[in-house]
Amino acid sequence: MEELKHECGVAMIRLLKPLEYYEQKYGTWMYGLNKLYLLMEKQHNRGQEGAGLACVKLEANPGEEYMFRERALGSGAITEIFGTVQGNFKDLTKEQLHDADYAKKYLPFAGEAYMGHLRYSTTGKSGISYVHPFLRRNNWRAKNLALCGNFNMTNVDEIFARITAIGQHPRKYADTYIMLEQVGHRLDREVERLFNLAEAEGLTGMGVTHYIEDHIDLANVLRTASKEWDGGYVICGLTGSGESFAVRDPWGIRPAFWYQDDEVAVLASERPVIQTAFNVPAGSIKELMPGQALLINKTGKLRTTQINKVREVKPCSFERIYFSRGSDVDIYRERKLLGEKLIPNILKAINKDLDHTVFSFIPNTAEVAFYGMLQGLDDYLNEEKVQQIASLGHSPNLEELEQILSRRIRSEKVAIKDIKLRTFIAEGNSRNDLAAHVYDITYGSLVPGVDNLVIIDDSIVRGTTLKQSIIGILDRLGPKKIVIVSSSPQVRYPDYYGIDMAKMSEFIAFKAAIELLKDRDMKDVIAAAYRKSKDQMGLPKEQMVNYVKDIYAPFTDEEISAKMVELLTPAGTKAKVEIVYQPLEGLHEACPNHRGDWYFSGDYPTPGGVKMLNNAFIDYIEQVYQF
Repeated sequence: MEELKHECGVAMIRLLKPLEYYEQKYGTWMYGLNKLYLLMEKQHNRGQEGAGLACVKLEANPGEEYMFRERALGSGAITEIFGTVQGNFKDLTKEQLHDADYAKKYLPFAGEAYMGHLRYSTTGKSGISYVHPFLRRNNWRAKNLALCGNFNMTNVDEIFARITAIGQHPRKYADTYIMLEQVGHRLDREVERLFNLAEAEGLTGMGVTHYIEDHIDLANVLRTASKEWDGGYVICGLTGSGESFAVRDPWGIRPAFWYQDDEVAVLASERPVIQTAFNVPAGSIKELMPGQALLINKTGKLRTTQINKVREVKPCSFERIYFSRGSDVDIYRERKLLGEKLIPNILKAINKDLDHTVFSFIPNTAEVAFYGMLQGLDDYLNEEKVQQIASLGHSPNLEELEQILSRRIRSEKVAIKDIKLRTFIAEGNSRNDLAAHVYDITYGSLVPGVDNLVIIDDSIVRGTTLKQSIIGILDRLGPKKIVIVSSSPQVRYPDYYGIDMAKMSEFIAFKAAIELLKDRDMKDVIAAAYRKSKDQMGLPKEQMVNYVKDIYAPFTDEEISAKMVELLTPAGTKAKVEIVYQPLEGLHEACPNHRGDWYFSGDYPTPGGVKMLNNAFIDYIEQVYQF
């Protein structure tokens, strides 16, 4: 129900044949450009604040531009950047437009290596200067670098201090600029190492250039540049000499998938977008493994290599619950299972009264979990029917059978999201009134005063939409009870690896736990957790402990959920309200290969996550309390 700003999306394409090949086979040398557009549009869910693309043209002559970039802001950025690129071709004759040699010599973005990025800012920094790809220019072709990524670093402060201490001067205090400097610095060193070797062999002029470009090893560059990175990342890059690369964090937090045939090599943040864009089966697409890099050299030779030692692998579970496209074969199955795992808790909430309960979902991302929930309810109801029939004896009459067999799980589309009415108005009361009408309800979809209403969502983080809009509008249908179901567990802890939720005050679960401690005269628990957190401020991040867990420890999940209901139910609500969450075990059973559950458990995959949580908790306490 609440839109989370989250991870970015990346896409890379390396054409493995000359442009003329694609002109002859597909009727256009723009094959790579068109496929990049598809990959980016199919990942539009991952970034709607900006987009950018970069292109490298191989074998350009000195004095000719060989690296191109286009960026734009806003939800229409993909259309805008590709429209701008196509604008370069609008005055060409038909012959020129289909002449691959002409394109290769004279047209911008007519290259062999492409890279695209979709941006969601998670740090609050915005503007065109923060839209990827980032460029680092140099007169040496091999030293030119375009970089983009899906990432958040947790130790920017440490890295910034270290690289400025050795004389570097990043243009901005932001993780992307700092990573650009680090990779660029190591790329410079690699090029200089090869320059010295080339000179030692007596090479001069373009002979030196070709020697460097033929021998450059980006594995060395990435290994030395990334060894201190703490965070979740998939970093992609192009060099001016035609090298392409992508590297994934050693914890496997952020996802990436790749595919290669004899025409193309491609990488994207999600598997189904490659399947759709290139019409290939899931089995032919490989996952970039934790700590691994995909490297494609100037000649188009692809290899994977281990860059960083694999750590405790904890891929992000929110990818499976909410972020990634549900069309992925595994994610679809997992989301259905998440819905199914909730059945015992749902039945308890409605006192097993299926005959007087209507089931629905909000928002659309929860639809697959909804189908899983319905499947689980059908299975339960069929068991009930079998027992009822068996209890009738050996000769039930048709009327009795008909009565039992006619029982159905009742599902309706009870709420439909309207346009965002509130975007143009800032004044508090007016905005709140409009927020209450973001959803339209389907009148007549349940029997007032008789039916329960069960609504499934993929996650409940802040609860603001529930309070401002959902519960109030659903109450107009007159349900006896409203049960809000979350297919994920209670979100209790901030994320520092690419999702826009970093403050303790944002979490309704945290607010509920704090209120329970106050209600039960247990403020000493808050004070003790604060003191222990404060006392470890000077420790290395590797030694820090998550003491925020102490805030939740005295309570059951059900107690915290009940307190949330108190905090989120608007005054005047007639229906009884209950919130039901997925147990942590249910998440692990549904998504066994994606155990990155720090949002729910507080078990951060990297030391930097614990350090940032520690700071966030101290900031919250010092703003609210006087200890």
